[in-house]
Amino acid sequence: MTPSIEVAASEAQINKALALRTVVFVEEQGVALAEEIDGLDAQATHLIALDGEEVVATCRLLLDGTTVKLGRMVVAKKRRREGIAAEMLRVADRESKLLGAEEIRLAAQSYTAALYEQAGYIAYGEPFTDAGIEHIWMNKQLA
Repeated sequence: MTPSIEVAASEAQINKALALRTVVFVEEQGVALAEEIDGLDAQATHLIALDGEEVVATCRLLLDGTTVKLGRMVVAKKRRREGIAAEMLRVADRESKLLGAEEIRLAAQSYTAALYEQAGYIAYGEPFTDAGIEHIWMNKQLA
């Protein structure tokens, strides 16, 4: 079943998104919990991919002026390679425009850069390490 992607509408849905992020970033990738939970979730718009009641993917959008910072994108291990992340990026474009953004910016884990390039993002700057993982800044202008 293809999950539906929507803005998290309740605290329970946001908590499920945070739980999935903890599984992927902390348990799978070894990121410290203190780095993953950065205090910015309360001001973010959270996108979730729902399969029934289960959150199988998430990301967050933080508006800063006319730029949205897209971050914390994860897909549950058992649901990877189904196109969910690409669809989430399309929804992120739409929701970012609704927030008034003209640009989306993100720090991609370097091994995922191709996914973002396919969605129209352009890498800039030099690779850098964050939470022990190599990243590259990328951005996309919204029409």
